[in-house]
Amino acid sequence: MLIEPTLLFEYGATIENYEASEIIFTEGSRPKYYYQLTSGRVKLNHIDINGKEFIQTILTTGQSVCELMLFIDESYPVNAISLVPSSVLKIKKENFLNLINDHHKVSLDINKFLAERLYQKFLMLHSNSSLDPEVRLMGVLRYLKSFTENKTPHSFEVLFTRQELASLTGLRVETVIRTVKKMEEKNILQIKNRKIHF
Repeated sequence: MLIEPTLLFEYGATIENYEASEIIFTEGSRPKYYYQLTSGRVKLNHIDINGKEFIQTILTTGQSVCELMLFIDESYPVNAISLVPSSVLKIKKENFLNLINDHHKVSLDINKFLAERLYQKFLMLHSNSSLDPEVRLMGVLRYLKSFTENKTPHSFEVLFTRQELASLTGLRVETVIRTVKKMEEKNILQIKNRKIHF
């Protein structure tokens, strides 16, 4: 967990439960809360003017949802939608800012987390600018694995569908399927029970 739940509760956090496909917040709305997943998965996406979905990331248990938006006066650039039944700790923006003001270690931890996320996003953006689908997929897989402790090869089970990987990389689903097969042949990843292990 980015912030211990007991500390969040001290500052007025509540738990909200979301069903699969339920919207947590929408693009263009103003950030009023800090959100932290206690269970489930949430995607951050954007729908372009042609109706094509682009997934920015998929968050899992313990991760926070767009916390960086609480530090600037801008609207959300993405939607947050639960992919499966999910529980989220929710705390008002003012209470969250008071919490980090009162607990400087938490503030430093958040800064470190944001810096790591931004660094990995830069690497992923660099990968996504490549025309090579393998480079794009490697960038996304490295980004997703960066949030885990175990860095050994094939230790990270990718919980995303081929469609979700396509939306993360801007590739067609068919291209993702072919590229994953090639990467498996090179032992870059493994397929176990139809799941990718990177």
